[in-house]
Amino acid sequence: MRSRSHRSALVRQLAGYLPAPAEAPRRDLAERLAEWLDVRDAIALHAAHQALPSAAAPPRPPGRTHAAQLRAGLQGLRTTLQQGIAAPPRQPIGADDSHFGTIHQRYLDQQRRMETGIGAFRAHVRQALAAASPQLARLAALDATLDQLIGGREQRLLSGVPAFLKARFEQLRQTPSDAWPAVFEQELRQALLAELDLRLQPVTGMIEALGQSRVSPSIDTP
Repeated sequence: MRSRSHRSALVRQLAGYLPAPAEAPRRDLAERLAEWLDVRDAIALHAAHQALPSAAAPPRPPGRTHAAQLRAGLQGLRTTLQQGIAAPPRQPIGADDSHFGTIHQRYLDQQRRMETGIGAFRAHVRQALAAASPQLARLAALDATLDQLIGGREQRLLSGVPAFLKARFEQLRQTPSDAWPAVFEQELRQALLAELDLRLQPVTGMIEALGQSRVSPSIDTP
């Protein structure tokens, strides 16, 4: 049986709102990735992979800024976005609320904040890797290529999260308890925090790779 631990917290939460499906056959990463890429994307990815050595940059001498500072920057970004998620809404959910529109817009606003903040920081981390060593430069180039190829698909999938929350909103609204708004508010924030963790995975991985390397690049904090 496929372990639930291999699924992101966001997927586990949203799956909990649906009837349990029949267990799908296990597939490897290549098979699942193939569903995200068409022939042109596959050709572009292959070409990028072949060209990766030319994207290498010579190591820069160690400077005052290094991987630890990038980790601090990542934590600062995470904290800022978490605080935005935790902030009380302008229009709290009432027990007699029946319209999901305001909540939907609130979720989309948080998604835009995540996309903007993480996208800029991810580009900055790529620059740090490109300046660190040929190996890390190849990793940065690969991340940029994958972001270009599957980033749009990822955004479209994440834009569908509010539909799951709307279904949960309608489900809870039918319960006899007046406490349902607090329950939904908690689940809404859990979904946003899980999505935040999901969006931060690529940049977290690059910083970990930089921290494990022997070269500490000199980079400027944005």
